[in-house]
Parts: sequence; structure tokens; C-alpha cells
Amino acid sequence: MTPQEIELRSMEIIDGLLPPHHWTPEELVIVKRLVHTSGDPSLAAAMRIHPRAIADGLAALQRGAPVFSDVQMVRMGMNSGRLAKLDTACRCLIDDPAVAASALAHGRTRAQTAMRQFGEALDGAIVAIGNAPTALREVLALAREGVARPALVIGMPVGFVDAAESKEALMVSELTYIAVAGTRGGSPLAATTVNALLRVLEARAG
Repeated sequence: MTPQEIELRSMEIIDGLLPPHHWTPEELVIVKRLVHTSGDPSLAAAMRIHPRAIADGLAALQRGAPVFSDVQMVRMGMNSGRLAKLDTACRCLIDDPAVAASALAHGRTRAQTAMRQFGEALDGAIVAIGNAPTALREVLALAREGVARPALVIGMPVGFVDAAESKEALMVSELTYIAVAGTRGGSPLAATTVNALLRVLEARAG
């Protein structure tokens, strides 16, 4: 089988495994891609998509808004070619020496410090969090403080310390989100969400 045939067959199998759902066709693209990446059909039940998520995310991409990630694995998983066609890219400061020094000096995580350093640049952008709950908490803090309100927050930190709780905080905030409830998440899922949005945008363009 060719790669295209394998992908098509995978999506057909996923269609048969998904329970009855309320997703719109474009939301379903996101859900199916995340199930495909995780290899776990049960992930669909944990998906939470804000009613404006698709519209706001696509509008941000169309105007060339930047994408910001908490860790390099999220950035590296994104389709840089498709982002470049929209005259944008993903930025990540986790490895920046100044961020590392500031984090150490203030007893904060590098991911959290990086989001604070991005500051106003996050306003109107897409933020993809696939690892660090502290980064997600910082994005929420920046929004509360009136510093920056992202167009879309992809909230998928993974783990057992504040991952589920930080995502719950996102989902009750005033921000637009795509999230995975509970402890599951991870960099591949966050990157896949951005890539799925890019696919939806291309499909709309024909």
C-alpha cells in the first residue's frame, strides 16, 4: 500500500471506531487526526473543542499570526512548509539562555518563563502547549492581567501534576481552546492539532 492508501484506510478504521458524536465535519478532522496520532480511539471522548475554536484558529492562520509552543518537540512536529505558505512560523524560547537564566533566578520553569517573555506577542496568536502545565498557567495569567489574549490555545500538557487541573482552568476561562481533558496529552498531539487546522484551511481553499 502507498502512504496515501495507508492513511485513507486508517481514517476509515477510525470512523468505524468512534462512538456517536456531536462534532462538526471540521472538528471531526481534528479529532480523527488526534486519534490517529495517539493510536487510541478512546481519546475522542476526552476531546474538548470550544465552539469558536475552528473559526478563530483558522482566522489567525489566515492573517499570518504566529504560533508559539512551550517545547521544541511541539514546534518540530508542525508542518513548517504549510506554515511558511501562510507567512508564519512557530516560535519557542525553551532553549534560550536568557530564559534559562531568568527561570533559575526566579525559581520558575523555563516553559513558564518563556511564555511570560513572549508577553504581548501572544495576543491574537495560536499557543500550542504539549508538555508543561506551568506554561499553560502562565498563558492564563497573561490573559487575566490583560497582557495578551491568544486567538486559540491548544491545551494539551501531559502528566499527573497539574496537567488535568490546568486544562480545566483553561476550559472555564474566557479563552478559545482545543484541549484534551484529564492527564493525557503530549507534544505530538499539540503539533497534530496545528497540522490538522492547516489541513482544514487548505480544504476550505480548495
